[in-house]
Parts: sequence; C-alpha cells; structure tokens
Amino acid sequence: KFLQDDLPLFEGILSDLFPEAEWPVPDHGDLHDALAAQAQAQGLQATPNFEAKVVQLLDTLGVRHGLMLVGPTGGGKTSSYRLLQATCGALHDKGDA
Repeated sequence: KFLQDDLPLFEGILSDLFPEAEWPVPDHGDLHDALAAQAQAQGLQATPNFEAKVVQLLDTLGVRHGLMLVGPTGGGKTSSYRLLQATCGALHDKGDA
C-alpha cells in the first residue's frame, strides 16, 4: 500500500513510463450499498471516509496474507473489520460474493 501523499508521485511515474495507458477504476459492485445497509444495522454512520477505510481493508486483505490494524483508541479499527465481515457475509448470502 502507498501513503496518500505518495500516490500522485507514483501515478506520475507510471504516466511518464506508459503515457498511452488508461488506469481502470476499481469496481466493487454492490459493496457500497451493502456497506451502508450493514452500517445502519450495526448502528454506525457510513461516512465516506469510513467507507473508504473499509474498502481499503478489503483491498489489503486481497493482496496480503496477514495484516494488523493499528491506531488510536476509538479510531474505528474494530468497527471497520466487523462491518467488513458483516458486509461480506451479507453479499455471500445474497450470492454476490
């Protein structure tokens, strides 16, 4: 994973190396709607920043064998992985996972 400040630099390098390339935007399908529904069921506010963090967690799980969630108390670590777990379960039950 790149830090937010490093992304423009990396994208600039890639565009210099591959000027004709178009970079795809990730499509997570029904994930955002399912996140919102599960957040409401858990009594959480699905702010854009919180949803982005949950999607980042999902993306990280897709490319890493293991990870640790670190941060300050009350920063949303437990809520984010529980919301992701519930969302993936709901999508699986629906047949979208």
